[in-house]
Amino acid sequence: MVTLKLIGFVVAVFALTLQEDSRLLLKPDSAEINQRAPAVCHVRLQTTKGGVRMEMRREWAPNGVDRFYNLVRHGYYDQSAVFRIRTGMWAQFGINGDPRISQLWRMGTIPDDPRKESNVRGTVAFAFKDRNGRSTQVFINLRDNSATHDKEPFVPIAKVIEGMDVVDSLYSGYGETSGGGIRAGKQDLLFTR
Repeated sequence: MVTLKLIGFVVAVFALTLQEDSRLLLKPDSAEINQRAPAVCHVRLQTTKGGVRMEMRREWAPNGVDRFYNLVRHGYYDQSAVFRIRTGMWAQFGINGDPRISQLWRMGTIPDDPRKESNVRGTVAFAFKDRNGRSTQVFINLRDNSATHDKEPFVPIAKVIEGMDVVDSLYSGYGETSGGGIRAGKQDLLFTR
């Protein structure tokens, strides 16, 4: 009986901690949500098709890794859809489901990082419209996109180390009809609903 109460207490405290963390998303300039990421860390993305594990190394892209690390840590991507999949090219996500939060972060950009890694299959990079314009949207390369993506500041911040088969199996039937890319200028509805 004592164990069950302790477990119940731990669960209640954990839920409260998550609520406090997610409230930080409404304060994008706060020091707590702009911490330096560890030198190496792992992120688990749980999808409806299964799990994906990514490895981030701060040396690859310090600004990008710090941003992604903090957004993940504070729940920005929780319950977010992989909304744009170009079959055999990339899978994109990164618009929070709460319009208040997504609007706050939409224009909060970070500077570009110099390229250390190439956009090969399984790497993860920020999507952007303009130079020094990365905010929250990221994509997973479904193929080697280095010939096109390495010419621009699509700087990889992570690599899929488990579950690339899961990423490959995500539904791609909506294509560009689900908001398109940042550069298409058709995403406004995704930030307001």
